[in-house]
Amino acid sequence: MDITLIICIVLYLFSSAAYIAYLFLQKDYLHKIGYGLMGVAFLAHVAIIGNNVFISGLMPVRNLHETLSMIAWMLAGVFLAFQYRFKLKILGVYAAPLITLLMIASFHVPKELVQSKTVFKDFWLIFHVITIFTGWACFALACGLGILYLVQEDAIKSKSRGFFFKRLPSLELLDSTGYASIITGFMMLTLGLASGFLYAKSVWGKFWSWDPKEVWAGITWLFYAALLHERLTVGWRGRKSAIMSIIGFIALLFTFLGVNLLLKGHHGEFTKW
Repeated sequence: MDITLIICIVLYLFSSAAYIAYLFLQKDYLHKIGYGLMGVAFLAHVAIIGNNVFISGLMPVRNLHETLSMIAWMLAGVFLAFQYRFKLKILGVYAAPLITLLMIASFHVPKELVQSKTVFKDFWLIFHVITIFTGWACFALACGLGILYLVQEDAIKSKSRGFFFKRLPSLELLDSTGYASIITGFMMLTLGLASGFLYAKSVWGKFWSWDPKEVWAGITWLFYAALLHERLTVGWRGRKSAIMSIIGFIALLFTFLGVNLLLKGHHGEFTKW
């Protein structure tokens, strides 16, 4: 499937180029091309993941190569859904290059697999992975929307109101879409943690074992819970919400990469990274 993977990466790359061209030229057909290529790449990605599942009969998150590919696929799917729902054309300028980078990284990292034949078939583990990754994809989009918000806010405050002011949507639209991303991501993360607790109980006999990844996942959940609470009660919107979205995603990146690479725990037993 390497040739299919390369084709998929090229499609994502062309989608990124179309969205970047749209940023500069503001031609609607460029956005449509970018969105269409993203959809085709997503379908090709479905074929890759489906083939891996068919051959191995296992959830394709057994190493960093498969995990990065799975996250990129989830991000592409969430982006397509959000783009269809909110019509925020400029979001592709952030999402498409990020997906492409994840796929390029996936292509180049080692592909050594774990020996386990049963752990990746457990229903609660599969549900846990899918919901967690979907939540992460939503938070990644929220981070991008936060960045775009700060850029547009700076452009509005600037006397010149140049390049970005004319090309980015209103602050209200960026803020409301970012809020929708966080709400969706928080719900998925909550479901992911709950299913993870059930899986942990069935495997280790207890819901919580202070595994480093569990601890950092809990910290991330509390962070976004606090962000939502402050938004609903105190009115944290706009700049504060944008900055917190970016900080939350940085914490999430450490939960995903830093914990596995720097700390040891139960999760490292299942993957070759």
